[in-house]
Amino acid sequence: MVLNKTRVLPATTLRFSDHAFRRTTTAAIVLILLLCSLSLGQNTPTGHDSSQDASQSTNASLAAQVSSQTTYQSVHSSGLAIPEKKQKKRRGEFVVAPIPISSPAVGSGLIPVLGYIFPLSKNDKVSPPSVISAAGLITDNGSRAFAVGGQVFIKQDSYRITTAFFQGNLNYNLYGMGATAGNAGMKLPLKQDGAAFLGEFLRRVKWKFFLGPRVLTGHSVITLRTGGSVTVPIPPDRGLRTTLTSLGFAVNRDTRPNRFYPTTGTVSEFTSDFFANGLGSKYSFQSYRAMFNKYGSLSKNQVLAYNAFFCATGGQPPFYGNCIYGTSNELRGYEAGRYLDRCMIATQLEYRLVLPKRFGLVGFGGIGGVAPGGRDFLPQQCLPSGWRRRVAFHAEQDLPRESSCRSRRR
Repeated sequence: MVLNKTRVLPATTLRFSDHAFRRTTTAAIVLILLLCSLSLGQNTPTGHDSSQDASQSTNASLAAQVSSQTTYQSVHSSGLAIPEKKQKKRRGEFVVAPIPISSPAVGSGLIPVLGYIFPLSKNDKVSPPSVISAAGLITDNGSRAFAVGGQVFIKQDSYRITTAFFQGNLNYNLYGMGATAGNAGMKLPLKQDGAAFLGEFLRRVKWKFFLGPRVLTGHSVITLRTGGSVTVPIPPDRGLRTTLTSLGFAVNRDTRPNRFYPTTGTVSEFTSDFFANGLGSKYSFQSYRAMFNKYGSLSKNQVLAYNAFFCATGGQPPFYGNCIYGTSNELRGYEAGRYLDRCMIATQLEYRLVLPKRFGLVGFGGIGGVAPGGRDFLPQQCLPSGWRRRVAFHAEQDLPRESSCRSRRR
């Protein structure tokens, strides 16, 4: 059997924070999609839906590799003659994913993704596959970016190292702080150019927990675009180079049997980043994020997934250092930058059905909100998320959303 060396990602879907490329395309796609969340105020991970499409779909690629190896072993054991070059096992698998994007924040365009999935050591049968990836971003509103990243698993999954680098510019709108400003709909068009680096080193402790330090550093310049409302306050750093640097730590626990296409198990993660003037950061503030995912199989092709997310910011951050609603795959369909504040909560439930010939069906519902403090969340200001239609190769369309929970019915 001749094996193809390049795989194109199929259309299998798993959406919120499913971690397949999470750390690398944390690096690559999620970092690309929101510089405002990437500019070291938001966690990496996963900001964008397409990153999860890419990450979860790699499971099919890995499955194909396993199937091919099994076929080879069967033929080999039967005594049939096979050319030597066909007996050679490949170490890894390339993944290619040209992902279309239609975002209310950065417009419509393409995210080309190239990844390489491989075991760091052939003798290590415990560590998950390591990943190296690169991604770009081109949209019709003028946003341009690229990112590279990698996540490696070392010594029987005792250590996990993640790195990511991003550079580019994003064009988006700022609506002001708080839910009231977002509901008012007055926007200020901005352009943000910059670069960012993420480094994280985790060590396994007890009960499948990983703990370790992380560093975030980067710089950006914000300029005004034409148009917009004069009622939205202009950022104080307009036209100035702003540097942000933080030290922090991360804790996570993952009990999923398969991280590329989870059907059972849980994922939990907590990150904290401390930006300080003593580290070279212009602003001093703190960023905290907690996430929990749970997966359950209803049948062979049906999965029910639950997600909860919390974000809080202390100190004096720039506007993009606050919690930004609609990023990190929390409550999709909202324009990133429209709702931001010191605190954010979000929760959602999702039903997933795998259909033949790369078709998939996903339905979800969720609710969340932003507020200046943990005790300031008001029911009348909640931000719901509705159902989504999905067709072959996962061309998608988000249904219109409203800002009042009482008027939402799906």
